[in-house]
Amino acid sequence: MDDDRAAPEPAGSGGWNRDRDQEGRARNARPRDGLGRPLPYGSEGTPRQPEGVTRSASATIDEAQRLLDDGKPFHAHEVFEDAWKTGPDAERALWRGLAQLAVGLTHAARGNAEGGARLLRRGAGAVSDWCSTTSRVQPHGLDVPGLTVWARELADTVDDDGSPVDAASWAPRLRGVAG
Repeated sequence: MDDDRAAPEPAGSGGWNRDRDQEGRARNARPRDGLGRPLPYGSEGTPRQPEGVTRSASATIDEAQRLLDDGKPFHAHEVFEDAWKTGPDAERALWRGLAQLAVGLTHAARGNAEGGARLLRRGAGAVSDWCSTTSRVQPHGLDVPGLTVWARELADTVDDDGSPVDAASWAPRLRGVAG
């Protein structure tokens, strides 16, 4: 494989051991499609985001925007998750909320209207709550008011329709026009 994930090996009793990386941590080695759905072992999948990458806030937003524009919200969620786990403690809720927005779009694109709408609303609430708590309107140039409107509009759309949405065409603008 191209990364540090190892393919599973048969367990002694006919089951499978968990996929583990070279350091012994559990890691799912199954290939994934562009929306992060697991594919059968041996299938050609979409390259995954490396885990545990520490990026600046600006680099995180740039990479996530690129992935969202490419219709890969699951992968954008992984970028936000890295920021949530490796960034400053004071910003954890912001990055977690952004990850929820990306996962909400993922579920909406997969056709999981109920889960997608719930995560979009939860993420919008988390991001706007963090901003109101910290008195920061546009942290790192993020268009929080625009993201909140986008998330609630998409949540209403998937609630009303229930059909999968096109992730790339529904990709939000993370930064305002000046960002």
